[in-house]
Amino acid sequence: MELDNFLEIFGGVYEHSEWVAQHAYETGLEIQHNSVEGLSLIMKNVVDSSPREQKLNLLCAHPDLAGKLSINKNLTLESELEQDSANLNNCNEEEFLEFQKLNYAYKKKFNFPFILAVRGYNRTDILEIFNERINNSLEGEFVEAIRQVHRIALLRLKNIK
Repeated sequence: MELDNFLEIFGGVYEHSEWVAQHAYETGLEIQHNSVEGLSLIMKNVVDSSPREQKLNLLCAHPDLAGKLSINKNLTLESELEQDSANLNNCNEEEFLEFQKLNYAYKKKFNFPFILAVRGYNRTDILEIFNERINNSLEGEFVEAIRQVHRIALLRLKNIK
């Protein structure tokens, strides 16, 4: 497969971070990468071996949960489907305000948005997790956010037909 075709299919697996797919392609894909798990592993390795600043940029490429982008319908298709799956588009006023408050406090503390692979969770679960994780240390939360980004990417890969 040519690079352009590869990027068209897999460039959005990591939110607004086509560089992950490009680097994975340029690293040299082999037969063991010809599966969801294999491609996920090589892309994960690209991210994990990147400098911290690049990882931080990857985290910052993610939208807030139930945030302004969601309200204005400016999410990537993948993010919109993921947030819709958790019914985040139907927050009541109290939930919406709590998400806004947590998004603000979380970004102020960690300097990147709260990231959770929301598929399989509901709004109440997500708010509970959000309230727990905001108490993490910066390093612990950075590691957890990267872990969640990898989970999101794996779920996105599984959805590619």
